[in-house]
Amino acid sequence: MSNRTKSLIDENVKPSTTILILAWPVLVEQILSTLVQSVDTAMVGSLGAVATASVSISFTPVMLLTSMIMSFGAGFTALIARSVGAHNYERANSLTRQAITTIMMTGIPLSVICWFLADDIPRWMGAEADVIALATGYNKIMAASMAFRVITIMISAIHRGFGDTKTPMLVNTGVNIANVIGNYLLIYPTHNVTIFGKTFTVWGAGWGVNGAAASTTGTIVIGAVVMICLMFFKPSKLQIFIKDSFKLVKEDMKSVTTIGVPLMLQRFVMGVASVVIASTVASLGTIAVASNSLASTIESFCYMPGFAFASAATTLIGQSLGAERPDLGEKYVATCIKIASVAMGVGSVVLFVFAPQIISLFTPDAQVIKTGSELVKLLATIQIPCAISDIYAGALRGAGDAKVPFYITLVSMWGVRVLGATVFIHVFGLSVHWVIIAMNTDNIVRTILFDRRFKTGRWKHLKF
Repeated sequence: MSNRTKSLIDENVKPSTTILILAWPVLVEQILSTLVQSVDTAMVGSLGAVATASVSISFTPVMLLTSMIMSFGAGFTALIARSVGAHNYERANSLTRQAITTIMMTGIPLSVICWFLADDIPRWMGAEADVIALATGYNKIMAASMAFRVITIMISAIHRGFGDTKTPMLVNTGVNIANVIGNYLLIYPTHNVTIFGKTFTVWGAGWGVNGAAASTTGTIVIGAVVMICLMFFKPSKLQIFIKDSFKLVKEDMKSVTTIGVPLMLQRFVMGVASVVIASTVASLGTIAVASNSLASTIESFCYMPGFAFASAATTLIGQSLGAERPDLGEKYVATCIKIASVAMGVGSVVLFVFAPQIISLFTPDAQVIKTGSELVKLLATIQIPCAISDIYAGALRGAGDAKVPFYITLVSMWGVRVLGATVFIHVFGLSVHWVIIAMNTDNIVRTILFDRRFKTGRWKHLKF
């Protein structure tokens, strides 16, 4: 049996070793993906402001739709992890096949919906006529990728449930790098490039914004095909066969829905809250918007270790419960928190000390550098609680405890962050700094509530 598709629960192995085996591929994947996205944005940005706006205008609503599918992926991750922990590979394999069926049932309709809404979405977002014209073509090409994007998301979730984080990392990293190369060839026309004094002619399609869409769609399709081939042809406990049943099992889908629906609502609540917060910041003017945007972008790099350890916690809690060793699950979560706190602590110090220098890499505007660096310093103080909150949320999700985290997020996000930011800005007329303070307070409140929920131990007794 492949080492990548067996239970990771072993009390003879140090928890930190098991956690790092799971976490480092997720961290590498996140870092490379973010870096590649930055290059991707810069390539489109070289075509001008209208091109940039046409690509970015539909991002938030489309990602909101995609996140709903990701929520069900989390449900399959939790159930598969529990089955693997119990060495019940027959059920894990059955869940894998049901996940494939779910992909087909959700991915294809998602592509159709995105195609029909190609020109409506940018219009709803308030785009101007020239932006809508480009965005419509871009969205229609991207719509073809949505079903394949869902395949990649779901199969990555399946691999993580089995304890294999390396395969999704390798495939997704390859897809991202291929996308950059494809962008270069399809966005720009044929041109000359001089390297070390020698000039070469590089072919280019010159498709502009549509070239970016074609490259992204093509590479996503390739990545999805690779993932599918690995599922069907790579010998392992994860392997599935056409001859087997892909029929949905009512009890299993009920369990997936029990986890997935609250998470879907949680992400929806957070997405809407982000829109409200963005509009609040927008009322403060261009400097506030630019400073807040850059500060959030910079913080996202520091945030990645927390996400990686949260992913590890989801898998390990699921497998621990499957092995009927919730005590080991508690040890894994405690160790995740310790390691993540050290990593995020180092990141916090770097953010705080070098905030002005980091901001200046993204903008030459002195006022944005000043305000942005102040916001980065505020964000630096909250990195450790953010990581702890995410790890607890990931652990509870792995145990199948999704409803209470949704309620916690709903109350804290809207009752603390949104309400706080609105009052600070619109009632007291304070600066953008207080939006960050409201956000930091929300993160602290959620960390405390997640901690209390986890320590009740109710997650140990959930049956799926």
